[in-house]
Amino acid sequence: MNDTTQLARRDSNTVSRAEPERTEQRVTLSPAVDVIENAHGVTLWADLPGVPRENLEIRVQDGNLRIEASANIPTREGLRLQHAEVRVPHFARSFTLGPEFDTSKIEAKLQDGVLKLSIPRREEARPRRIEVAVG
Repeated sequence: MNDTTQLARRDSNTVSRAEPERTEQRVTLSPAVDVIENAHGVTLWADLPGVPRENLEIRVQDGNLRIEASANIPTREGLRLQHAEVRVPHFARSFTLGPEFDTSKIEAKLQDGVLKLSIPRREEARPRRIEVAVG
């Protein structure tokens, strides 16, 4: 598995006091990901704070796994936003999966801002013990 992610990109659309009509800036963040591998497959844990399930998209195509998400960070009623460096964060991260993984059996679960992806190995790619006969 190969991580092919760019750390962070900031669009040239910025917010300043001279431009009050623009209220959002688009910043793409690379979420922190922990990868745990064992004989059965790989588990990815990605930090996606503020991301609801409906703003999360996970795609697999031609051995590439892509995670994209947008967070909802509401401004509380009665408060006025003075300054925001990342108003509507967008998360994106890509991974290259080897042919030993079964992409048709990937399982995803989002809970408390953490995405868990379980990517199993194909049965024929899993290590197996070979019994040795005597005699």
